[in-house]
Amino acid sequence: LPAVYSLDGLLVFGLLLVCTCAYLRKVPRLRAWLLSERRGVWGVCHKAAVIGTRLHVAVSVSCLLMAFYVLVGK
Repeated sequence: LPAVYSLDGLLVFGLLLVCTCAYLRKVPRLRAWLLSERRGVWGVCHKAAVIGTRLHVAVSVSCLLMAFYVLVGK
């Protein structure tokens, strides 16, 4: 729980949320069931999925850099 309050923990959480929602958007049955709502909590997942699919290069580079930071830098 203390890792959520640090900046690197918050960045890891955000990257994992974006990557997970973008992956779920590629599954047709889950896309219609989970990511069709654009308001509320599911709306946040929908927006994270849109960010993940539109900025997939930047998100993947950020994931690689964060993984290197967590494994080596910490």
